[in-house]
Amino acid sequence: MKKNILIIAVLFSLQLRAQVTKATLQASGLTCAMCSKAVYKALAAVPFVDNVQANIQLSSYDLSFKPGSVVDFDALSKAVVNAGFSVSMLKVNARFNDVKVGKDAQIRMNDQTFHFINVTDQVLNGEKTVTLVDKNFVTLKEYKKYDKLTSLKCYESGLMDGQRVYHVTM
Repeated sequence: MKKNILIIAVLFSLQLRAQVTKATLQASGLTCAMCSKAVYKALAAVPFVDNVQANIQLSSYDLSFKPGSVVDFDALSKAVVNAGFSVSMLKVNARFNDVKVGKDAQIRMNDQTFHFINVTDQVLNGEKTVTLVDKNFVTLKEYKKYDKLTSLKCYESGLMDGQRVYHVTM
């Protein structure tokens, strides 16, 4: 009986951690195939990344994640920055189950907080794409645009009550 409970607990835990399924990251500052390869290698070396598919024409990378892993979006940005470039877009696909969102709504998913900016009131079900709009995930112009669309100060710092908050839109 104890074994069955443990197995169910582990499966439930893995299910929660598997909510983020994939992402598309666009890097800026790439000028050649060698630049693209440097970003590719940096992203492939991130521990929770399972697979990287590069699109040289768009300077973008489709990422899939290892099953059961927690995705650290800041680690993805850091990998690109350490390769000498910056992130200009990060779109994340995640599975939702009756999650209510709206303007300035915050939700917890996999021990991470997501703050929705410029989103109409709705209930999310199934796989949806959200775009991170924090300072390290968009251009400065985009960042300033979203800064005007929220009244919460956590957008400027990325922190609320000492905890990391990711700002997203749909």
